[in-house]
Formats: sequence, structure tokens, C-alpha cells
Amino acid sequence: MFSRLGRFVVRFPWLVIAAWAIAIVAVFVSAPKLTATTDQSDFLPSHYESVQAIQLQQKAFPNSNTPAALIVFERSDGAPMTDADTASVQAAATALGQRNIKDVTGVQAVPPAQNRAIEVVAVQMTKVTSGNDTHQADAVKDIRDALKDQVKDTGLKAGVTGTAAQTLDQQDSSKKGLAIIGVVTVVLILGLLLIIFRSPIIALLPILTILVAVSPLASGLIAIASDTFDLKIDNSVQSLLIVVLFGVGTDYILFLMFRFRERLRAGDDAKTAVVNAVTRVGEAITSAAAAVIIAFGALTLSTLGMFRSMGIALAIAVAVALLAGLTLIPAIVSLLGTKVFWPSKAWQREPKGARFAAVGNSLGKRPALFAAASGAVLIVLGVFAFGFNPTFDLGSGSTSDTSESVVYGKELLKSMPAGSTQPSQVYLQSQHGALTADELNAFGAALRGVKGVGEVGPAPAISADKTVAEYQVTLADKPESDAALATVKGPLRDTAHSAAPVGTTAVVGGLTSVFVDFQHAMNRDYTVVFPVAAILIMIVLALLLRSVVAPWYLMASVFLGFAATLGAAVLVFQHLQGDSGLIFTLPLIMYLFVVALGTDYNILMVARLREEAREGHDPHRAAALAVRHTGPTVAAAGVILAGTFASMMLAGNTVLTSMGFAISVGIAIAAFVMALFFTPAVTALIGRRAWWPGHGGDAQGTPMNWDTEWTPEDVVSDSSRR
Repeated sequence: MFSRLGRFVVRFPWLVIAAWAIAIVAVFVSAPKLTATTDQSDFLPSHYESVQAIQLQQKAFPNSNTPAALIVFERSDGAPMTDADTASVQAAATALGQRNIKDVTGVQAVPPAQNRAIEVVAVQMTKVTSGNDTHQADAVKDIRDALKDQVKDTGLKAGVTGTAAQTLDQQDSSKKGLAIIGVVTVVLILGLLLIIFRSPIIALLPILTILVAVSPLASGLIAIASDTFDLKIDNSVQSLLIVVLFGVGTDYILFLMFRFRERLRAGDDAKTAVVNAVTRVGEAITSAAAAVIIAFGALTLSTLGMFRSMGIALAIAVAVALLAGLTLIPAIVSLLGTKVFWPSKAWQREPKGARFAAVGNSLGKRPALFAAASGAVLIVLGVFAFGFNPTFDLGSGSTSDTSESVVYGKELLKSMPAGSTQPSQVYLQSQHGALTADELNAFGAALRGVKGVGEVGPAPAISADKTVAEYQVTLADKPESDAALATVKGPLRDTAHSAAPVGTTAVVGGLTSVFVDFQHAMNRDYTVVFPVAAILIMIVLALLLRSVVAPWYLMASVFLGFAATLGAAVLVFQHLQGDSGLIFTLPLIMYLFVVALGTDYNILMVARLREEAREGHDPHRAAALAVRHTGPTVAAAGVILAGTFASMMLAGNTVLTSMGFAISVGIAIAAFVMALFFTPAVTALIGRRAWWPGHGGDAQGTPMNWDTEWTPEDVVSDSSRR
């Protein structure tokens, strides 16, 4: 199949390029705009309590008075606020209200706290109706501009925090992060490819192909899928999309170009070398991409919308990158021929490959030593994975520590409970008519007695039909902290449910309640997504290798790599840096990337191991030759892909920093520990039994179809038939 594909692309390169151009234009014209949401409740199913609370709030309180933003005032010299300062704050609040800022429905100063460290002005705004709604963000911008005049010459300074301000700062941080990731990724790939091939043409080829063809087509298809299936795209997905397209796309192109160069050195002309490169590498690349697509596709089984949308988006991206690697790149290379390596002449001669040859020879002679040493590294790092502690700070974690909402969110805590920035809401609903004063007072008193609650609003808001009451509950701990989650999950929900008077029901809402439900959904997803992805990838490996033995130890090595990667992240961020934990989504995202992309390198190495065995080499010699010939490809691909994910660490927020570190370390482990050492060493130890019940390790007089090489005479003969 891949031989026929290679011949078709070489015969009709302009047709292939034209088909890509038509597809890109068609998708660009028909695709809607791809947008991201920052509302975490968008990702939860409706049966969770936090979502039920949101639905009840929207029905009973369409014009909720919950402040969308909080303006924090404090003295520039750090001294306590004076009566004159309080008057200035009141005047500022009045002036802001009189400005009639669009979408601001109310501005009210909060009574000063006892310690007078700060003063707060609460700002109500029109409600956000969708992920694309920018009304509140625009209002925050106007308030920030207006504040400069209000505090001028008063000795005060002020900043805006709260939900609306955090959302705005997250969006700004995301845009800056995407720009940084994009620039660093492109520069890194250019630099590494220039070092590897010493040719500006081949260095620019992946960048231009991905920018001009792969990225527009993938983004358009993702936008169409998002609109068709009503998917909610998280900000982090767009960051991951950049590195997946550039990293994985470049890897697949690199696999092809290394084999193209190898066939040129073996004596093939340029067109023959392209056909043979597609024939030889096509199945390995397709199997590798299938493993990645399946792993990402397994996310559709998640109960969380953010993971379902992420899985579909990244699976589409990888599929488009694979299609480009098998069709568009071979078409372009067949037209350029050896000029693709200009001005370098290194492609004309076979390098000595002394380093990888030496490593391969050592591994072939002592596979047990290499297997034990590489396995020990994975196990030692994996031990730290047991200390993983999930955190749920998707808000400030997605924003720079220097952003205004984060800075003044911390200042707010000088005089108010830690949960002030994101208070929880408890809703009491009556099924027997209007709620009575006794019912309201008794229920409020019960909430005030909950351990972990800082304060409860003096009087609940009552719906127009008087059947629903909304209590503002400020937690004593930060909304995303372990302590706050424990309070909501345990005593607050328990008390709300048990203290609800006869004939009424109660639900707990707010951001902390959303995180509690996230935690429950994640625990369920771990038991479903992980095993399904593993089983499906094993099936791909079994089909590729025609073996039921190899997939088991290959997946075992990948699981060791996952544990080592999570352990490395825990070691760096929790033990060395002193963070309380890592973002709760990290294990699932990391699992899929490390398992899927780690399997990529294992597939490439094992495919070469089988190829060398079929050439008649014994298992030890086959391992040595596989490391020698495939080692440079795996190493180069690993450096590029790990480097592209590492660029996420420069985005300026803790979520992408930890994610970029973990995935890049995982890819480095997959390439330089598993694929280069552990997998070939274990395969050499198992010997030909690794291919049972197939005959992948048996020498073949005539190679199988997928290995059949296309000779120059065949190309001439094929051309003459046109």
C-alpha cells in the first residue's frame, strides 16, 4: 500500500499539491472561528451538583448581584487606611458609577475591614452568556483606565481582581503565551534542523509546510468539529495544538527525510529514494500516528468536556500531520530532489556514525546491563510519582503572577477571608411555596456553623417568586486549595443537604464546588481512559509487529516511562520548588502524550529491529544495527519534540510551565531511555520469541510487500507506462 502511495505521489506531485491547496481553501471558507472558554463549569456534565447550582442560579436569579469584579484600594505607603482615605474610596466608587461604564450595573463600596489594611468596592456587571462574550472583560478594561484618574494625588493605589478581571488576565496571558510558544518553537526547529542537515531548505520545509498547509487545515477542521459537536475548547488546548502540530509534524517529516537520505546514500536516484522512503517508513509512521490518534481519541470517553474536546482536536491535528508527511512532503521533495539538502553535500556520503555505532555495539554485547541500567532509572524516578498531589488552581495558575488580578487578589486577603475572590453560593429551593423567615434564618445559621466557612452574607438574596434563596458563603481558605475543596466536599455540602427544611432542597455552587466535581470526574476518567488507551495501542502494536509478545513489554516500558515522568515532575515542582502540588489535569494529559508519543519512538526502533532481523542478523546484532541506524533519527526527533514542548515553560503561568516540563521530560525519557536503550536491549534478550507467533525475526529471501524496495529501473518502467 505504501509503495503504491509513494509511486503515485512521485508520478503526480503537482496534483497532490493542488489537492492540498483546494482542501485548505475549502476548509478556510467554511470553518467557523475557533474560540476558547475560560468557564470551567462548561466542561462538566449536568448531573453534577455544581452545574445544577449554576442552572438554578440562572433560572432564579437572572440578574444576580454577585460581584463580577472587586476593586481593591490601599495606601501607597502601606499604612492603614484613614477616614480621609475611606472618603476618597467612597468618592471613587460614586465617580465610577456616574461614568455609566458599559455593562456595569452597580458599583458599591464595602464597609471597611477592622484592620483598615484595604478597602473594597464591589462591581456588578451584566452576565456572561457564552464563551465568546467579552462584555465583562471590556468593562474591566474601562474600569482600570478610569481608576488611574480616581487615585491620582490621593496617596492611594488600586487594582481590579475578581472573576471578570481574572478571566481578562487569563485571556491576555494566553495570547502572550501562544505568541511566545509559537516563536520559540519555530526558532528551535529551524536551529536544530540546520545543525542536523546543514541546509536552510530542509530546515524551512517543515516550518513552511506546517504554517501554510497543516496548521490552517487542522485548525479549520477542529473548528468545524467544535461547532458541529458543540465542543468546549480550553485555552490550554490551543497551546498544545501549536506544539503538537510543529513537534509531531516535524517528527514525521524527519523520519521520512532520514530514510530518504539513507536511500540516496545506498545509490537510489531522488525519485526512487522518495518512493522507497515512503515504502519503508510509511507503515511505521502510520502506526505511530495511529497510536497517538487512538490515545487522544480515548479522551472522548471522559466525562469532562475539556478532555473530550482536547482529544478530538489533537487527534485531528495528528491525522493532518500524518497525511502531510505521507503525501505533501514526498511530493515537494520529489520535485526538489537532492536540492533539498543544498548547499550541504553530506547526503552523498555515509557517515561513520561512530557514537551510535559504539553504543549499538555495546548494547548488542551486553543487553542485560543496558536493560537493567535504563530500567533502574525509570523505576527510581517512578517512585516519586506516589507523592503526586493534585491542585485545582486553573485560575491564577493560567495567569502570570504579575498580572493585576493575581497581585490584588493577594492584597485582598489582608483584610478578608481567603475565599473572598471566589465566594461559594448555596441555594435553598422550596417545593411547597414561598420560603418563610424561620426557614431562611435556621438554614443560614447552620451554614455559619460549618467548619472552614469564613463568613456567610447577612441576608440571602430571594428570587422573585420567593421559592429560592441564594446564600453567599465565603470560605476560610483559598477557593482552589485542598482545604477549601475538603470543606465543600464534606461539611458544607453535608450540612446544606441535612439542614434544608422539610419540603426544600439545597445545592452548593461556586468555583470550589466545580473543582470538587472535577476531582470526582477525574477519578472516574483514570479508571476508564487509561486502560482503554493502553489496550487500543497494544492492538496497533500487535498489528504492526504481527506479534502478541512484543506489545506487552513495549507497553510495560511506556508505563515505566509515564511513572518516571510524573515522578520527575513531582520531584522538581513539589520537592525542590516547594509547590503544594501539580495541576490536577497533568497525569491524564501527560499519560496520553508520553504513552502515545513514547510509543512513536518505540515503534520506529522496533520496526528497524524487525527489519534487521529479517535481513538475517541474530537478535543481538539486529539490536546493535537498529541503534546505529535509527538512533540518530530517534535522538533528533526526541530533541525537537521535547524542545517544542519545553517552549511552553516560557508562557508565563504555572499550568503551562508544569505541563511543558512534564511532557518534554517524558518525551526525552521515551526517546533517550526507552527507545534507544530499554526497548532494543529487552528485545535482544528475548530474541526471536519477541515476534511470536509471526515471523518478523526470521530472515527473508524476499522481503514482504511493505519492505519491497523500488529500483531505478522500476521507476523508469513505471514512468514509461504513463
